[in-house]
Amino acid sequence: MNNAPASCGAEGREVRRSNSPARTNSPLGCSARRGTAKQVPSGKLAADLSALGSSTAEVAQPCVPAIELREVSFSYGKEPFIGGLSAMFSHGAVTSIVGPNGCGKSTMVKLVDGLLRPQAGEVRVGGVPTLSLKAKARARRVAVLAQASRPPAMTVEALVACGRYPYQAHQGKLSREDREHVERALELAGIARFRTQELRRLSGGERQRAFIAMTLAQDTDLIVLDEPTTYLDISACHDLMALVRDLNRREGKTVAMVIHDLDLALRYSDYLVVMQKGRVVDAGPTDEVLASGAVGDAFSMDICPHDRPRFAERGEDFEGRAETERGYVLYPRRR
Repeated sequence: MNNAPASCGAEGREVRRSNSPARTNSPLGCSARRGTAKQVPSGKLAADLSALGSSTAEVAQPCVPAIELREVSFSYGKEPFIGGLSAMFSHGAVTSIVGPNGCGKSTMVKLVDGLLRPQAGEVRVGGVPTLSLKAKARARRVAVLAQASRPPAMTVEALVACGRYPYQAHQGKLSREDREHVERALELAGIARFRTQELRRLSGGERQRAFIAMTLAQDTDLIVLDEPTTYLDISACHDLMALVRDLNRREGKTVAMVIHDLDLALRYSDYLVVMQKGRVVDAGPTDEVLASGAVGDAFSMDICPHDRPRFAERGEDFEGRAETERGYVLYPRRR
């Protein structure tokens, strides 16, 4: 995980939302029958995905997606790793990028972050090509949290303060505004009580909350997370995903995340982007992508939804909401 924030977005303040985005009724790019998910022509996929904007968000620029990749190609060597990749990510939603290992998910994040330069095509954040922006300007548009690595030797508060780097003219003391953003980030992430603790002394879940607080201190509307639940136990995974969803619902954050746990992706995402072999094979509202068979085909799994009664937590009110929650059972397909 990076010690300093990678990138973020302060200027994309078109969106403020209080509820989850409405589902679109049109399927996106894949057959609804199992085993028939097919690669979507990039032009059609881009056109389909552009219709995925949240109907409950107040969008000043409705035609500009939060993230857009246009016919992007990238290679680590002689052989193409990503070829002709096109995808769009809607404002005001939680979108999970899923797919088997080595399909290009984390490479996509690095392209969005500007850490990698596409050999062809273009990546845009809030309608602006990422490569046209300097690092700090890009970091004021989108906050990117890389995969977990060895935690740096610093306190929680010092880490969160790194999120203010894009706004500092020189390496110096934090301004009053910077400190206010750091304090709010600590509170939103639920780790204010750990501010003086060394990162290495925290549990995995607490440490991830600290890193998410760093992205919040960047004060962007767009957050990109790369495998945020790696090394976390089951309870910590759900706690972290509940935090992500809460940041989306209550704070209006647009979240795109790479996640390897299908159950978490299906439970907590408004939209899914399914990748295989460096290309997007399906994208759209979670229920529709699941019904298309694309997720099951990508992982060779049969995925069975089930509902159970949902009991109110302290302070919650069920008025206007379903009193059931959906879970998923995954069965490996026989080869």
